[in-house]
Amino acid sequence: MILNILKVFGLTTLAFFIGILVTPVLSHYLYKYKMWRKEVRQFAPDGAPTPIFARLHAGRERNVPRMGGILVWGVVLVVSILFFVLANLFPASALLNKLNFVSREQTWLLLFTLVAASLVGLADDVFQIFGKGKYIAGGIRFTRRLGLIILIAAIGAYWFYVKLEVSSVFIPFVGDFNLGLLFPFVFIFVMVAMFSGGVIDGLDGLAGGTLVSSFAALAGIAFFQNQIDIATFTGVLIGALLAFLWFNIPPARFYLGETGMMGLSTVLTVIAFLTKSVLLLPLIAFPLVLAALSTALQLFWKRVFGHKLFLVAPIHHHFEAKGWPAYKVTMRFWIIGVIFAIIGMVIVLMGKAGA
Repeated sequence: MILNILKVFGLTTLAFFIGILVTPVLSHYLYKYKMWRKEVRQFAPDGAPTPIFARLHAGRERNVPRMGGILVWGVVLVVSILFFVLANLFPASALLNKLNFVSREQTWLLLFTLVAASLVGLADDVFQIFGKGKYIAGGIRFTRRLGLIILIAAIGAYWFYVKLEVSSVFIPFVGDFNLGLLFPFVFIFVMVAMFSGGVIDGLDGLAGGTLVSSFAALAGIAFFQNQIDIATFTGVLIGALLAFLWFNIPPARFYLGETGMMGLSTVLTVIAFLTKSVLLLPLIAFPLVLAALSTALQLFWKRVFGHKLFLVAPIHHHFEAKGWPAYKVTMRFWIIGVIFAIIGMVIVLMGKAGA
């Protein structure tokens, strides 16, 4: 137990300090090469103008780099490789072998998903910054990004269904429910749904703070289920996210960008499936789900009723448009995220014990 605590919390702390130390170097190059959007987004995904959004963000996003998500997935990748290499260089060291958390059953798929989705997001960020691509205001067309996420999800579904021989989801207080051949399709659907929650990256500190509570809940679930490698991976992710958040609170030095949100939202799905907590993911990641649903509702309302349901979507911009200061929206979403994440974690743990 002592070594498990050291492994999870020690590497979480290490990831935080590595993130703090490398941020000045990363931000130096992001500012040197002006890695920010040259103009605020003026149109919604359906092509409709967004004057309220443009007004709210006219001064906030100017000259603030994107691609801060490199810090998060980069630190996770470095720490993962570091302890994997050390464990293989010194196989006689029990401590180094214990600290290595790269394992086929628990973290191979997590690393693949995080890096693959983050690289897709990185390409999209670069296209947006330089105004390339056919998407409105630059970037990879949404349908192509969605297609790549579906491909990554399909690989993940294959890994679960064929390699890990998993075809069920856990229902709290009931037990495992076998989905059979439907499992891969459910996996893909959930990952696409969480990818849609990436729209929450819209205010200083909002995405980072809400994601920390979601990942912390999943890390707690993994730890109590003795999935120590998953708990450690998630802890390292949290440490890197906290380092990012240190520089992302108002005024933000940089934003997560697509390279951050695509990697983090998709890996959230994989952790949820590995810890058998996917049915509670809407609670554990409630702010992301709320942001995605509000955007979908806005598009549906405009299409069906001919007018908007919210002043601006996602919903955090609606509250901002109603006059709430951005910091108040962010802090209240943090609080909501923590409460719902705790509720989700408790239900999973109690449901496991009562099944």
